[in-house]
Amino acid sequence: MRATVIHAPHDIRVQEVPDPSIQQPTDVMLRVLRACICGSDLWAYRGESARQPGQRIGHEFLGIVEEAGSEVAGFAVGDLVVAPFVWSDGSCTYCAQGLTTSCPQGGFWGSVGSDGGQGEAVRVPFADGTLVKLPAAAAFDDHLLTALLALSDVLGTGHHAAVGAGVKPGTTVAVVGDGAVGLCGVMAAKRLGAERIIALGRHQVRTDIARAFGATDVVAERGEAAVEAVRELLGGEGAHAVIEAVGTEQSMRTAVGITRDGGSIGYVGVPHGSGTGLDLGVMFDRNIALRGGVAPVRTYIPELLPDVLSGTIDPSPVFDLTIGLDDVPAGYKAMDDRTALKVLIKP
Repeated sequence: MRATVIHAPHDIRVQEVPDPSIQQPTDVMLRVLRACICGSDLWAYRGESARQPGQRIGHEFLGIVEEAGSEVAGFAVGDLVVAPFVWSDGSCTYCAQGLTTSCPQGGFWGSVGSDGGQGEAVRVPFADGTLVKLPAAAAFDDHLLTALLALSDVLGTGHHAAVGAGVKPGTTVAVVGDGAVGLCGVMAAKRLGAERIIALGRHQVRTDIARAFGATDVVAERGEAAVEAVRELLGGEGAHAVIEAVGTEQSMRTAVGITRDGGSIGYVGVPHGSGTGLDLGVMFDRNIALRGGVAPVRTYIPELLPDVLSGTIDPSPVFDLTIGLDDVPAGYKAMDDRTALKVLIKP
């Protein structure tokens, strides 16, 4: 089969690799219908996170079950399924409490020795604990299929940030970051009943999506200017809940600066270059809570799926460029150049 591999920074290739096969009785082999490129994939692309030459890449996908191991109980050949970006066994104590990303037997797609999502097929370990079945008819609805793909990562990650930030009806929310996760954070805040949502972003195409997703205000400034602008909008106080969806030192400083005393920050931006960005003394003095991390998307999919199927929420606008598998290297360049927000792949 063909799959995307990374050989070095800025060296992404689509090449022939061994076909996946059932290795354990709890595996399924899945044919990929939709995949995409994540903003976090760009850190490997830019050389800011280490990868072995020839390692697979990609962690967001959905598809059709082509083969199932003898111990797989919940899925059969022909089922349409979505995969969260981490596989998990579904039976450990962490999975039982909903923290599937800490499953001792879990792992990330594209890690050494595993298939990546940006290919024609994927071997899925622990299928019963990992995959979620989708309505068969969705396979023939291109728009819905695209919306459902967001369940594999960005929609659940935005929701995780909103939950971590304590968003509830009547709260004021600020969202740092205008990437796909930040935009889904806006959608999640609206879904959870936020009264006012301030999106921080400088690109009108993206902030227009933020407004469509529920943002009531947009702040284009950065750094201290952004802090001043948000506080001016809120009568000198910060937001009750802040979503941090970037992961840099500056973005975290901004998040702390725009949080109201006694408020909370939900952080889901993958940290890069942020080793000295948090001043615990400031957070201590102002009673600011910090909660977030890697989103246990598998736990959130059953909650979010009905709203996507009904059209109550539609995250599909975050995908603004569609390509075939052969064009994946160009897709990475487009996202790195910020000419694309999030690239959809149709193998």
